[in-house]
Amino acid sequence: MPELPEVKVIVQGLGRRTLGETIGDVRVRWPHSIDRPDVETFMEQLCGQTIREVRRRGKFVIVDLSQECLLIHLRMTGQLLVCDGPDEALEEDTHVHVILLFASGRVLYFRDMRKFGRFYLVDDADEIVGDLGPEPLAQDFTARTLEKLFEGRRARVKSLLLDQRVLAGLGNIYTDESLWKAGIHPCRPVDDLGFEEIERLHGSIRQVLRSAVENRGTTLRSYRDPNNRRGRNQEQLAVYGREGEACPRCGQTIVRDVVAGRGTHYCPTCQEQSAHT
Repeated sequence: MPELPEVKVIVQGLGRRTLGETIGDVRVRWPHSIDRPDVETFMEQLCGQTIREVRRRGKFVIVDLSQECLLIHLRMTGQLLVCDGPDEALEEDTHVHVILLFASGRVLYFRDMRKFGRFYLVDDADEIVGDLGPEPLAQDFTARTLEKLFEGRRARVKSLLLDQRVLAGLGNIYTDESLWKAGIHPCRPVDDLGFEEIERLHGSIRQVLRSAVENRGTTLRSYRDPNNRRGRNQEQLAVYGREGEACPRCGQTIVRDVVAGRGTHYCPTCQEQSAHT
């Protein structure tokens, strides 16, 4: 699933290619890709609207239009691909479910093999993203902010970091990488963490995310930017997907477990589990 860095890269690419474009036509090949409103209304209301801004909130792409707001959640395998004109291969691709045709001739294709991605056309983006937690790369997101988010909770740290209502944008890859960088076991209860550890985790989250953005995201399977390019960050991963390999910090074998229902990679030596758990 595209996480904060991938969505940020996608938003940057869409902004460069579609800002100021007017939507001339909309084609929906798989109706369930549209969450709201109904498909007919969705197509009718999008036509004639101009793209004013493309931004991100958590894992959502937000397209501010001349009248409404279009939000897109890519879920596991969604791709947004921009072409200067109709692309023969994509036109025939059975995994392409939504197509936006711009007045300039450019085309935006939404491709989604697993069919989990969704479009939302609403008056106000907060209808969809209003309950999301703080942005980890925001200037006002400090170690004290993270400490406050953990206050009064006893959940395992990985579970909380994956909860989008607690912190927006982190998924499985960057949670594992951030916890490894901070030297914190994914099963540690947050009320077991001292402020120094929280401060270390805060710094790790921001470093890991910034580095991934610079590397244009992580491509393990399906992630592509709007120009259909792969990311480079998979080459920098320390633990995620590295089960059985040597930890780059201490040489111990990286293990894989299931935490919060997700495959979790960590170093049992660098990220020692607290006696409290």
